[in-house]
Amino acid sequence: MKTADFDYYLPAEQIAQTPAEPRDSARLLVLHRAEGRTEHRRFRDIGDYLEPGDVLVLNQTRVIPARLHGRKVPSGGQVELLLLRREGERTWRGIVGGKRVEEGTRLIFNGDDQATVEGTVIAVGDRAERVVRFDAPIGPLLASLGEIPLPPYIHEPLADPERYQTIYAREPGSAAAPTAGLHFTPDLLIGLTRRGIKLAYCTLHIGLDTFEPVRTDEIADHRMHSEHATLSSEDAHTINQAKLSGGRIVAVGTTSVRVLETAALRSAGIDDPYAPGGEACAWRPVAAFDAPTNLFIRPGYRFRAVDALITNFHLPRSTLLMLVSALAGRELILSAYREAQQAGYRFYSFGDAMLIE
Repeated sequence: MKTADFDYYLPAEQIAQTPAEPRDSARLLVLHRAEGRTEHRRFRDIGDYLEPGDVLVLNQTRVIPARLHGRKVPSGGQVELLLLRREGERTWRGIVGGKRVEEGTRLIFNGDDQATVEGTVIAVGDRAERVVRFDAPIGPLLASLGEIPLPPYIHEPLADPERYQTIYAREPGSAAAPTAGLHFTPDLLIGLTRRGIKLAYCTLHIGLDTFEPVRTDEIADHRMHSEHATLSSEDAHTINQAKLSGGRIVAVGTTSVRVLETAALRSAGIDDPYAPGGEACAWRPVAAFDAPTNLFIRPGYRFRAVDALITNFHLPRSTLLMLVSALAGRELILSAYREAQQAGYRFYSFGDAMLIE
């Protein structure tokens, strides 16, 4: 399929600039795949579409203050560094903004409490990607040195940085939030568990591909960068037991989908999910793992773990739009997006939600 097949027009005024208050007041478009019909609800009504025994799988990654402002040494030229992935105790991969930031360039970053750290660019990647080795571990200094990086289409300042974190964010490491989870409140999750809906957790630290559009004409030619993912043996057991007991696996966000499907492919020993042929059984148990994943889910993919998905509305030509199209079909998704636009839904990270079931 062509990347252009996943294009659509969105007026700028429908890009949400601030999160819904309260979190669960966001609108919810329910897409019933089998019937091709939609419903319009509020996110607080999500429990009406879940049954006892279903399991919600939540990405517990936490956004770090990954945007650093600094300067080059000795010229003093301004530099911005967006940290994407830690590759060693003092080494990070990131995206750099600034002129002539080449291999060997020295950088200095100052925090708001006089904390200072220096680093050296040790490798140059595609486009603006750089690898920086710092003179000291910067993890403990990020609260002083950095700021929470909001997506480039959000222009309003965020009064409370915690509104760009899910309420269950525990594992620091992401450059962006798993935004489908922003709609949950403590009361909503407690209410769901009291009704017999199970919770399981995974971790995927969101990195480079969140910020990179698909640039190839053919989507199959796009290559995903690796992002580190974890599924514990305890959570894998919860997920498998729920499925074996007749429950559904409901992924909260596209990142949770990628963890679950990676875990199912690893369990089945499948290296190429797009290879001709198929397994006799559509469902595969998930296997615990702690490793990078570069799984690119696009139309033609056969889902082995995920039954339903809670997600937001995604950017045109993005891998995320391709993933939801793989689950529900491109035509049905684009039709639902048009309906959401006509109904005045808010799009992207702080926008409204969709349940694909």
